[in-house]
Amino acid sequence: MESRSDRKVFIHTFGCQMNEYDTAKIRAQLTGDGFASTENAEDADLILLNTCSIRDKAEQKMHSALGEYRRLKRLGQNVRLGIAGCVAQQEGDTLLKRYPEVDMVFGPDGVPAVRKLVDAAFDGKRVLDTEFLGLDDYPFVTAIDPAARGKVGAFVTIQKGCDNRCTFCIVPSTRGAEVSRPSAEILDEVRGLVAVGVKEITLIGQNVNSYGLKVPGEHTFAKLLYAVADVPGVERVRYTTSHPRDMGADVVQAYRDLPQLASYLHLPVQSGSDRILGRMKRFYTRDHYLRVVDALRSARPDLVLSTDVIVGFPSETDEDFELTMSLLDEVGFVGTYSFKYSPRPGTPATHRTDTVPDDIAGARLTRYQARQRELSLAWTRAHEGTVVTALVEGWSRHDEGVLCARTSSNLMVNFAGSRELMGREVQVEVTRGFTHSARGELRA
Repeated sequence: MESRSDRKVFIHTFGCQMNEYDTAKIRAQLTGDGFASTENAEDADLILLNTCSIRDKAEQKMHSALGEYRRLKRLGQNVRLGIAGCVAQQEGDTLLKRYPEVDMVFGPDGVPAVRKLVDAAFDGKRVLDTEFLGLDDYPFVTAIDPAARGKVGAFVTIQKGCDNRCTFCIVPSTRGAEVSRPSAEILDEVRGLVAVGVKEITLIGQNVNSYGLKVPGEHTFAKLLYAVADVPGVERVRYTTSHPRDMGADVVQAYRDLPQLASYLHLPVQSGSDRILGRMKRFYTRDHYLRVVDALRSARPDLVLSTDVIVGFPSETDEDFELTMSLLDEVGFVGTYSFKYSPRPGTPATHRTDTVPDDIAGARLTRYQARQRELSLAWTRAHEGTVVTALVEGWSRHDEGVLCARTSSNLMVNFAGSRELMGREVQVEVTRGFTHSARGELRA
């Protein structure tokens, strides 16, 4: 058998920031075990699909991609093929039975043991690991992804799982109960990332506002924000995802106190109708959400918000949808991750019979997204002629010699510049706004 140092791993990641983070931790462990990372599946000795099951479309994308990787194996490539993440947790042994080419299936709680699982697969075993780990001493992975070196931003997980039971959401089934990561461990990772050049830290969890509340003596989420901002070298702090029900006055105060805390917040609302929010078991009302927004904007007047919205949730009427449309205008979201309701296995909403016809849900989604594009474009165009402070993240993927920089309020500005500007804050005059980004010119 070839040595580990001769092996290459290719990871195809689907879904949310949590999956991106898990991929980084998988890569960190395997790199430390002698694997080299590759961007070409045809060069790989190990192909992993880190999957998402939050919506049916994401799950179907995984099955489509898996077909291509299975083809490589059938054509004779000597490769181990694995499925990780939420679909793996959800489907388990079914995937091994359905796809004989698959060598390993493991859920999010298998990430800390990935070295052992991979070794077993290379020893010729078919591997299944979908057991949830114990909550008392959950082994968060501390190894830092080598790919983080020289990057401007990085994710840092502060918790895993979720204790909420939103009726549309599969996360509690695929990621288990909520566990807060020790703050000392979080801060160690932040310091380690700063040491390799990271300047912007994004704290991630399913409900960051509830961080530490189950652990006597642990930081609250607000105290954690102050502690992260206090790490030398951290220039910006972001976080996701925040639950409107749990947004406390101490976090609002952090927006007054911490200039490192970005002037952008993703605050999922899901619906503008109290009736639908109740059926989703979100445990807040439209009025509560708006009061949270007002408090945040009072603390940070330049704060902009994005959100999540589900249209076509079972029993949603035209009136319910109009309330969602009016909330979009009332808050003035700069962006929305908006989707038609997607039934997920095992969730309470799946059993409802008062479904919204697909054509109606589709028409509502089209209308919502059209209005959101108008608001997004108006926001970027409002910056035209102004000079903004932006942190340079890297090269544009589309234009040679063009850099991408992001403001605290999450406006992406593209401008002509040179490599030495990467990782620096620059002044850019915005010359033209587009729906999701802007063009600009560097100012001295």
